[in-house]
Amino acid sequence: MQVLVLLVLNLLTCGAVPNRLWGSGWNGTGPGGAAVCGPCEPDLCPESRGCRAGLVPDSCGCCQECGNLEGQACDPGDRNLFYGLCGTGLRCQADPGPAGPGGEDEEEVCVCEDQEPVCGTDGTTYLNMCQFREAAFSEPELRTRGRGPCRTAPVIKVPPQDQVNGSGSSLIFLCEVFAFPMAQVEWKKAGRDVILPGDDPHISVQSRGGPLKFELSSWLQIEGAELSDSGTYHCTAHNNQGSVSAAAVLEVLRAEELSSYLSNSVSEMKQLMDDYDQDLY
Repeated sequence: MQVLVLLVLNLLTCGAVPNRLWGSGWNGTGPGGAAVCGPCEPDLCPESRGCRAGLVPDSCGCCQECGNLEGQACDPGDRNLFYGLCGTGLRCQADPGPAGPGGEDEEEVCVCEDQEPVCGTDGTTYLNMCQFREAAFSEPELRTRGRGPCRTAPVIKVPPQDQVNGSGSSLIFLCEVFAFPMAQVEWKKAGRDVILPGDDPHISVQSRGGPLKFELSSWLQIEGAELSDSGTYHCTAHNNQGSVSAAAVLEVLRAEELSSYLSNSVSEMKQLMDDYDQDLY
């Protein structure tokens, strides 16, 4: 019994948990959920490893713990109360995502203070300095090549997809490209040298920046598709660093052909599901 009492006293004076006096129920908190801290003994603080955003004071201000990363919930100010403090180069502010500011689900998250993109020696563009620091934590040899994005030939992040549709329908091909300097995107149909839309009134092309920085989204839209629209369409992106292309096949069918195609597709899908169910047994 005497040994047990000594062990409990040792816990309560932070011998095992150096920065906090455990409250009732052994949950580490006192009334109202606040941390109840005991005497600070820095020599007994646990070692924090793998902290990609550096170290911050814990809730008792005695030991150091891993700072929160970009996008993680956080406690505003300089007191670690519940979620924790943001790491190096980050500040706690209202979530800049779709739900905030002013949204019902608005919460405060860690946001990088330096939002300028950085080019790494690995040829990767990091959208801000915090993302670069996270990468450099795992790759100690990584350095910054310079401020701003890396100059790179276009990369097609989302290529256009093959489609089968009926005559008279409307359809869209999408092509998303990353590049710096910003790429120019052109659409062509195989067998024709004309850059679309040309003078064809039922074909249009639209482009805009995004969804991410240094990306460009381009759409080829065909209104009232005709049988003659069947073919292979190429999305080509180019800048002064190079070019890249991706292709998609469009097959426009008559009403009866489309009905037969859809019926066969449903039958094939049902067969695949039956085969899958049999494999489970």
